[in-house]
Amino acid sequence: MRDAIRRPSFLRGLDIAVLALIVASVFVVMIDSVQELHAQYGSALYAAEWAFTLLFTAEYAVRLFTARKPAAYARSFFGIVDLVSILPTYLAFFFPGLHALIDVRLLRLLRVFRILGLAIYLEEGQMLIRALARARRKIFVFIGGMFVIVVILGTVIFLVEGPENGITSIPVGVYWAAVTMSTTGYGDLTPHTPLGRLITSCAILLGYGIIAFPTGIMGAELVASALERGRAQQASSGDAGAAVCPHCGACASKQRDDAGATATQRVPDRQSSMHSSFN
Repeated sequence: MRDAIRRPSFLRGLDIAVLALIVASVFVVMIDSVQELHAQYGSALYAAEWAFTLLFTAEYAVRLFTARKPAAYARSFFGIVDLVSILPTYLAFFFPGLHALIDVRLLRLLRVFRILGLAIYLEEGQMLIRALARARRKIFVFIGGMFVIVVILGTVIFLVEGPENGITSIPVGVYWAAVTMSTTGYGDLTPHTPLGRLITSCAILLGYGIIAFPTGIMGAELVASALERGRAQQASSGDAGAAVCPHCGACASKQRDDAGATATQRVPDRQSSMHSSFN
């Protein structure tokens, strides 16, 4: 029976059915958060949620049964997501005080990545995490510098504008500086004096320039991570002596071989065309 369940056709059909259930259950959770709809269709939505929970529980049991290493699956990322997506309903039923945890059911949406076969993007996500870890010191220095600039600008705008123009304290000025430099501009605090408007203009321009710093830091680390991955792929393929493209991390020798093969294919075609023209 276990071998029959492990068949690709059965697992594919199960994934499609689970995908439809995930979308429907997330829709039910979102609709249930609307007070008007909850008051009118609360009973039906509650019944639908229990139906989804029972189906997901059965699906979780099937995956545990068919897994070659059930304990490893239960400890894996998607195994934990599968379990967490069904626990809130049971916890809210047995412990009504934990009803607030029921919104954790939206984690079911994470299961779409596995069902759609998007595991390849997990590798890209790991590369991004490695880049963040390598750039953490630079990021901390950048955040520290930003904090100093925001405090200075907040203090200056407090001295220039004052309480009569809405900047009632230095913390309020710091809030204004953070909002202004992030180019958000809520509009709840606006300068009224000419000098305050000049400072605001400088803060906005400074904010645009500062955005480029973390972008450059992360870009450099991502390029370095891509190059490392390219070298690792070369080593695993036995082509350790090949050059690596500095832009994409691809094997340059492979690109040259592909280009040479293409050129070799074109030569016979050109010769055959010349021969046909002479005939």
